[in-house]
Amino acid sequence: MEVTGRVTPNPNDGSHRLAQAVGQAGAGAHDTIDKVSEAARPVVDRIALRAHRAVDRIAGAAGQAAETLGTKGEQLKNTQVRAMEQCRSYVREKPVTALGIAVAAGFLLSRLWRSR
Repeated sequence: MEVTGRVTPNPNDGSHRLAQAVGQAGAGAHDTIDKVSEAARPVVDRIALRAHRAVDRIAGAAGQAAETLGTKGEQLKNTQVRAMEQCRSYVREKPVTALGIAVAAGFLLSRLWRSR
C-alpha cells in the first residue's frame, strides 16, 4: 500500500460541510454589504452635496469679507494720509500752538502713567 500524501475530500466529511457553510456565509455577507452600501449611497451623496454647498457658501462669504476688509483697509490708509497732511499743515501754519498742544498732551500722559 502506497501513501501519496493526498487526501480526497469526502463530501460527507464535517470539514467539507463547514467549508461550504463558511463560503455561503461569506457570500451572504457580501450580498448584505452590497445592499447596505447601495441603500446608503443616496444618503451619502446628499450629505456630500450639502457639505460642498456649505463649503462654497463659506468660501464666498470669506471672499466677500476679504474684499470688504481690503476696501476698508484702503479707506483707513487714505484717512490716515489725510490726517497726517492736515497735522503737518497745522504745525506749519501755527507752530507755537502745535508746540503748546504737544506739551500739554505730554504733561497729561505723564500724569496718567505716574498714577498707575
